[in-house]
Amino acid sequence: MTVSSFRFQDSSPNRVQCSKPWCANFGLWTLGWNGYAPHMALARILVDGYSLLHNWPELAPGQPRHSARAREELVHVLTRYYDATGTPVTIFFDGSGAPAGTPPPESNPAVEVLFSRAGQTADQMIERAAHRFSAYGEVLAVTDDMAERDTVTGMGGLASSCANFIRMVESALTELQDELRNYNRAERNRFNRSQPHNLK
Repeated sequence: MTVSSFRFQDSSPNRVQCSKPWCANFGLWTLGWNGYAPHMALARILVDGYSLLHNWPELAPGQPRHSARAREELVHVLTRYYDATGTPVTIFFDGSGAPAGTPPPESNPAVEVLFSRAGQTADQMIERAAHRFSAYGEVLAVTDDMAERDTVTGMGGLASSCANFIRMVESALTELQDELRNYNRAERNRFNRSQPHNLK
């Protein structure tokens, strides 16, 4: 199989340790294989974009799943997920290239967006990416295609259903909000303690 119409941002992808409780609670490491622990490093998460959008109606509600608005909302949420975890994400969208009028996607360390061309599928692109990134550490493929999950795990990668991944993202973002709230509270208390008290 030859897939050559897209590029990878592979300049030393971040390796992070996933030790948060939400990593272990969503079955990401126990989908039919043994030997993977929830603390293993993830080099990158590879997402079948439209598969995830069809399973996530809360994103851009009322908008068609193939719409630019839905894609933008997915990129926004996964960028926040990157902020919470430090694990970079590549989103692959099926189709004959980017829809008409779509500006060229900008790659960045957080979230990379790639569209397939005619004759290619997001699954084929995910397979190639899983192979390319395997040199940097574990990759996690997010798709509801069972055959694709088997292919990725057969190459030594990890795989998750869309439903499991959505729960993991939502839990991570909730934890991030809690941590920010606690940090802001502590900073306010520290500031208040540092202020001189007016004595009459």
